[in-house]
Formats: sequence, structure tokens, C-alpha cells
Amino acid sequence: MIASYLKTSARNLMRNKLFSFINVLGLAISMSVGLLLIAFVLDLRSYDRFHEHGQRIYRITNVQTTSHGQSRLRSGDKFATTSIKTGKLIRQKVTGIEEVTIMRNDFSQDAQIGDRILPIKGLWAEPSLFRIFTFPMLEGNPNTALKHPYSIVLTQTTAKKLFGNQSALGKVIRFDTLDYQVTGVMKDVPFFSHLRFEALVSLSTAGQLNKNNDNFERWTSMSSNYVYLLLPENADIVSIQSQLDALAKEENRVEANTQIQLELLPLYKIVVGESLRRSEGGPGSVAPHMPTVVLWILGGLALVVILSACFNYTNLSMARAMRRFKEVGLRKAIGADRSQVWQQFLVEAILISLVALLLSCFLFLALRPQLISLAPEMQRTVKLELTPSMVITFIVFSVTVGIIAGLMPALFFARVSAIHALRNSSSVKVFNYVTLRRALVVIQYTFTLIFITTTAIGYVQYKNILTFDLGFNTANILNIHMQGNKPDALLKELSQMPEVTALSRSLITTSVGNAWGGFIKYKDSRDSALVMTNHIDENYLSLHEYKLLAGGNFRARPTTADGIREIIVNQQVLKRFNIAANDPRKAIGEVITFSNPQGLRRPMTIVGVIKDFHYGKVDNLIGPVVFLFWTPQDPAIINARIQSKDLLATRARIESVWKKIDRVHPFRAKFYNEEIEEAYSEYSAIIKIIGFLSVLAISIASMGLFGMVVFTTETRLKEISIRKVMGASAGSLIYLLSRGFLLQLSIATLIALPVTYLFFENVVLTHFPYHTPVQMAELFVGLLAVLLIAFMLIGSQTMKAAKRNPAKVLQSE
Repeated sequence: MIASYLKTSARNLMRNKLFSFINVLGLAISMSVGLLLIAFVLDLRSYDRFHEHGQRIYRITNVQTTSHGQSRLRSGDKFATTSIKTGKLIRQKVTGIEEVTIMRNDFSQDAQIGDRILPIKGLWAEPSLFRIFTFPMLEGNPNTALKHPYSIVLTQTTAKKLFGNQSALGKVIRFDTLDYQVTGVMKDVPFFSHLRFEALVSLSTAGQLNKNNDNFERWTSMSSNYVYLLLPENADIVSIQSQLDALAKEENRVEANTQIQLELLPLYKIVVGESLRRSEGGPGSVAPHMPTVVLWILGGLALVVILSACFNYTNLSMARAMRRFKEVGLRKAIGADRSQVWQQFLVEAILISLVALLLSCFLFLALRPQLISLAPEMQRTVKLELTPSMVITFIVFSVTVGIIAGLMPALFFARVSAIHALRNSSSVKVFNYVTLRRALVVIQYTFTLIFITTTAIGYVQYKNILTFDLGFNTANILNIHMQGNKPDALLKELSQMPEVTALSRSLITTSVGNAWGGFIKYKDSRDSALVMTNHIDENYLSLHEYKLLAGGNFRARPTTADGIREIIVNQQVLKRFNIAANDPRKAIGEVITFSNPQGLRRPMTIVGVIKDFHYGKVDNLIGPVVFLFWTPQDPAIINARIQSKDLLATRARIESVWKKIDRVHPFRAKFYNEEIEEAYSEYSAIIKIIGFLSVLAISIASMGLFGMVVFTTETRLKEISIRKVMGASAGSLIYLLSRGFLLQLSIATLIALPVTYLFFENVVLTHFPYHTPVQMAELFVGLLAVLLIAFMLIGSQTMKAAKRNPAKVLQSE
């Protein structure tokens, strides 16, 4: 039976080559998008699955709020980090837990082996890490390797970098002035692990190094610490959560201004799940991450493209219905029942889908590198490599698409009466009133117009973001990360280069998503506010062309944080505390109290007021910002303004100077505008994806329209010839044949353009307080493109039909 279906389907496909080609190509193009999405989702779902106890591992997250009931960054936001004290208290007081491990992710130092120096990044960790996570040890005892201070476990690759083919176990590595002993060598961390490191250092070492730091184990010190739990089989999650609530309630009583709520997050929801924020100045989450909503959006977009190809198949199958009525009639006359008829047409659709799968696999392999290179985060998150499970999923997906595409035609033909089909096929009522076929064309072009219009609007908004006036100058400024080096030597070398016209030092690069925070108070000691900060030297303001409204630059030049007594504020600081009635001139000399998580807390005198600027990204509102003086105790970024006809050549010269100063660390420097572009790379990636889908959607819709036009002109050829004999002009014939399609495009336009406009104005752009309004040109550029393609397709076929010789067409009549 199946063999007969396949043979009949193959013959029918070969008999109708044009329509088969349109269906196969359209399904192949759309299915390649589906294959990319499937591979993407499967990769994300592969994270942390190698852990033996993965289903029982949880991470502690928290929500931190001030005494005013607002989160430090935004009310209700969750943090991936928590405090070391939290982990220790859970270990002591919470029952029903098998294991607890605490880690800290700010280990980044240079390893010295003899004359060789290599930078190493890793985690501070406890021995219990190996009892919770499945990281196989090659050498050493996992139960004791991280027990004692100044112990370090290396990954296999790191050990080979440091010691070659020699055994690393027992060897000594010097970090700064301290010696660490290698107590273990473990297998490399798998790619699909949210924890990534080159080495593990005993957490007790961090305790020794911070024994005089009162903030190290405070309940509220959570900037770099993570706590993971291993729960027993069939653990009572509700009971554990209630114990966490009680623990937090008890500790919150001690903290006057801070409240913390502890929550459990399953391991498998770290990479794909809720977005978590980082604490001020902290490194944030250690995991690659993809919000669930993004996957739903991408899935929805891919589904629209796939359905568009399915609509093509349905439309062309229904349009060709008249030619297959006798086939169906004969089948039923010789004994075929309804189920056999719809099975035949369903097999035909699945066969086309499987043929399309072969072509879509080649498209998948061609598009895979393009998708991975869309954004730097993508390269670190997915591989999209073919695996046996992925191939099986592809086949199941292809069969599903075939069933969706062929279901409507199969059900339609199965209902056809054999008597009506054999007596007179025109007596079979296909549809009444507005046909499904026309409705599908309208839906198809509606989504196509939404896609292309969204791309146009998104592209314009993205370009406006990149050229947005941030309130200071970023042109031709090269930001050089010193990576632990003192900046003096490089500053001296750069000052001697004629292309470098100005130099300054800063703690961070603003306006690209970096943040460093603190708190200020004015006269009311109970009223404090979070402010964003940057540490800058005396040349920073002039180099970046900040506008001073009152006062001047820093007068003092302190060399330590303890010596800082001056502060420069923006207008929002005056507005927040109503300092000097918001008058910048009168605010000079006022004293405010500044404190930060690093332990700095002292009165500061306002010596300057600058005009508001964008400290964060442009999707954030401008808030209070203060500048403190940069001291040699701070990490440094050198800001170099360059005046050169060849910026890349100048950058290369600076890199050669860097290599003389630091032969260990690679040169990390980017032009400010490049950093801004990278900061919005996710928007660029989204626009590229939607743009790519727009091209696919319009291609598929155009192929479907072409097939429908060809079929319409073929079926109405005699009518056209008679009209031509009766004196109809070519223009009137073109109008006659195209008006139905143009009406459908007009309906699609009336739906798509308002929907797209309202979607951007009421949903998307509400997240960008400084966006530019949507212009009419952005709405209609997509429409013009679609109409131009449609006119070319309709016009070419109708003109060809109108020019046919009526005598040849009607010679058999």
C-alpha cells in the first residue's frame, strides 16, 4: 500500500515539475530556518546535562531591596549571586540538603612558572564542588584537593600549558608573591557547561587573603559569590524553601537598610530561563544565558516562515484541484474509501517535505556559520553541530511539516464525491464566498509585510542608537585595558606618538553597559540614593568633551582612595536631593556623603557639576552619576584620542608598544564607537535575523504568487483569447487577471502596516525612552518592495498570456 502511494506520488510530482519545484524549494528554504532553530534549542538544552546529579542540583538566587523597598537596581530583580555567609548558614541550619558548595568567580591572576608567565582565570571553590558536579579528576583526590589554603586544581589543558607533558601534581605555581601547590588535575570543562574556568583555587585561600576585610562574609556581600545545593531524591522543596525564608528573615533583622529573599533555581533553568541581574560592581552571572521569551519569539518567527511555505503547498494543491478530480473519482469508483484517498495525498505531501529536507540540510550547513557569527555571545553559547539525536529530530520535523502542509488538501479530496468528479468536475463546489485559498494568500502577505516593515523600522532605530548624542564625544578614542599593569609606562610611550593628541585614565568605559555603583546622602541621613560612578583623572573631562555647567576639574591629586575628598556630579544628583535648589553654581562647595561596596565612606565636596549624559545604554533613563578621582590603586583604562588618516595602522603601532611593556597579556583595546556597536550587538543580531526571515518570507510568498499566477493564466487562457478577439486591450487583460491578487495584497497591507506601527509604538519602543518616532517612509519601504515584486510576477505572466495568438488557443473549439 505504502509503495503504491509512493509510486503514484512520485509520478504526480514529475508530471507537475513547476509546482513541485515551487513546493520543494519553498519548503526547503523555510525548513532550513526550522532546522537552525531546532539545533539552537537542542544545544541550549544540552547545557549541564553531563552532570550525574543534574536534576537534583539547585542554585541559590536572591532579591535584594533597600529599606525603601526598592531593589538596588530595580524593584523585584533577582541576582544570580549571593553571599558566602548564606552558604555557610544553609550548611549549618537548613535540613533536607545532601551537599552545599560555595564558589567565587573573581580569580584572575598571572601564573609564574620559572621565567614563564601565563594569565589564569578560575573559581575559588570548596571540596564539595566535586561531590555535587561531575568534573572527573585525572590526578589527585577530589575530596581533599581543595581543602587546604593555597591549593589549586588545574584543568587538563591548563596543566599542559603550564607544565607541558610533565605531571602537574605537586608542582608549585606562583601568583603574585604567593606560592600555590597543584593538588589535582581534572578533565577539561565541557563546552556545554554554565561553569567555565581554567583552574579551581581553594575557597579557604580567599578567606585567608580577606581575613581583615569585614565585608567578605557579610550577609549583604554578594557581588561574586555563588551557592549550589545538591538535594536528595524526592526532596521536599517546599520545606527547604520555608527554611530559607526563615533564615533570611532572621538575618534581615540585623541589617537595617537591606532585605534579602533567598530562592531556589534548578540547574537546568540557569542557561534557558529567567534573566538574573548582577550586583553593583560585581561580575554578574557566570553562565551563558538565553531568556525563554527570546526562544518563543524566534520559534514564532520560524513558524510563520514555515507556515508560509505550507500555505504555498495548500494553495497550489487546491488551485490544481480541478485537474485531479477525475483521478480521485476513479480511485473511489474502484473501491478506495476516504481514508485511502487522504492517505495518498498526505504521503505525497510528506514525500515532498522529505525531498525538501535534503535540500534544507545543505542550506542549514551553509547558514550555520552565519548564525554563529551574528554576535560574539553566540560563538560562546552554541555549536550547532549535527548529532544523531539532532538528525532524528530533523526527520520528525520534516514529516510534521509534510502533514501540516498536506492535511487540508488531503481532507478536501477525500470528501469529493466520485459521481460528481467523473460526471463534471466543475460541479464540485470548491469554496463559497471568500475562498480559503485567497485567505491564505492574504495571511501569507500580511506576515511578509510585517517582517519586512519590522526590519526597516528596526534598522533605522538601531542606526539612531549608534549615532545617538550621549552627551560627550567618543570619536577616535581608543580605550586600552591595562589588565593589572600600571599605566605610567604606556602613557609615556603614547605621549611621544604624534598621532595621539590627548590621554586620560578611567576605571571603566561608560555608555556600553558597564556599571560601578555607590550610595550618597545629603542632609537627611535616612535618605540615600544609588548613584553610578566612574573614577577619572584630571584629563578625562576635556578629552571626552563633557560640558561643565559650574565649578571645575579636580583640584587635588590624591594617590590613595583614603585621600579622595572631591566629587563631580551631574544634574540628576542635584535634582534627586534638591541641592542648592538645583542651581549648579550654588551647588559648588556643598558636602555630600559617599559610600561604596569597597568600604569607602566619607564626606565629599562638590567641585564641579556636569551636564547630564548617558552613563548606561540609551534604553536606560539618565540617572544620578558622580565622578571620583582615579588613583593608582584602581584598575586602569587608558583613553587615547587619535588623530590619524589610518586609525587601524595607528592602533597596530600602539599594539607593538604594548607588547614591549607586557608580553603575557594580549592587547585589549577598542575604539569607543566599536564598543558602543558591540554593546548593542544583540539588537544588530535580532535585526539581521528578522531581515533574513523577511527575505525568506518574501521569496516564499513570491514563489507561491508566481505559481498561482501561472495556474490562473493557464486555466483562463481561452477566456483571454475570446476577450482579445472581442477587442480587449493588453492593459485591460492584465488588469482583469491581476485585480484579484492586487485586492488580496491591499487587504494584507491594511492589516500589516497598522499592526506593525502599533506594535512598535506601544510595545517595542516603550523600552527605549529616547527613541525617534516611526516615520511613514519606514512603513512604506517594505510595501513598495513587495508591490514591485508582485507587479513583476503578475505582469510578466499576464503579458505573456495576453500576447498569445487567439487562433492557436481556440483552434480546437
